[in-house]
Amino acid sequence: MTHPLYDVGRMCLFFIPSLFCPLTFFSDAPFGRFARSGNSIFILDGIKVWIVMELVAPTALLYSLIYRPLSAGESSLPLSGPQLLVVSLFLVHYFHRAIISPLRTPSRSKSHAGILLSGSSFNSFNGTLLGTYLSSDFAHAYLKDAFSRPSFWVGVAVWALGFWYNIVHDEVLLDLRRHAQAKGKAKKGALDAENKDYYAIPHGYLYRWISYPNYLCEWIEWIGWAAAGAPLPEFSSFGSVLRTILPPWIMVWGAVVLMLPRAYRGHVWYHEKFPEYPKDRKAVIPYIY
Repeated sequence: MTHPLYDVGRMCLFFIPSLFCPLTFFSDAPFGRFARSGNSIFILDGIKVWIVMELVAPTALLYSLIYRPLSAGESSLPLSGPQLLVVSLFLVHYFHRAIISPLRTPSRSKSHAGILLSGSSFNSFNGTLLGTYLSSDFAHAYLKDAFSRPSFWVGVAVWALGFWYNIVHDEVLLDLRRHAQAKGKAKKGALDAENKDYYAIPHGYLYRWISYPNYLCEWIEWIGWAAAGAPLPEFSSFGSVLRTILPPWIMVWGAVVLMLPRAYRGHVWYHEKFPEYPKDRKAVIPYIY
């Protein structure tokens, strides 16, 4: 039995990103290429904001695993091997995302304090719900014999594939900035007058077909992770989905609906900045969107 706030949190993390999704197709979140510089106290260093914001998710997950604030009356069963593996995959992702990647980034655009607040809040709730689920009696029972299920290892393999290619495509973008810095800001490219940051057309791998393969690969990564750690919800009706969807799959849903508009806006931005941008390249799903 879980705390009543657990179900409230599930519904909040399902519906709030869903409500923001259509709005963000028409407005730009103030970070990355859409950030605005200035002397305001609300404009912060982009790398520091990213590190702090992304560290919140694994911190919240570990806190929930240890202290179990939303578990009401459940027994404190030790985590099984499959539970520990699922947790480890999550921590590996965020160790790279929050520590390794930003420290290897040559530069990052300024970010608004509102992004730090909203991103940290989302990551806090998400990490807490995931930790609560992964330490629950239900997860313990579901994952108890997971090492003997082929579907579990398929999920882990899909996670690894998405994780690796997410890094590969991010590295393409980092190389563009490294080369630009080494050459003292190459003439070819888009130099944002406000952010003083460099952008160019990425090529190679899935960039041949889409503008945001790093987003697509992250979705694939989390789909594999959710498939390894939790059963699919029931799809007989919308009500059954809401009743049975578990935090790992809510995370997948949230990632897609929050990142899809960002990919669309960035795709439009590329076409506006670069007249030679490939016309047949889609935003985030090859040949489709």
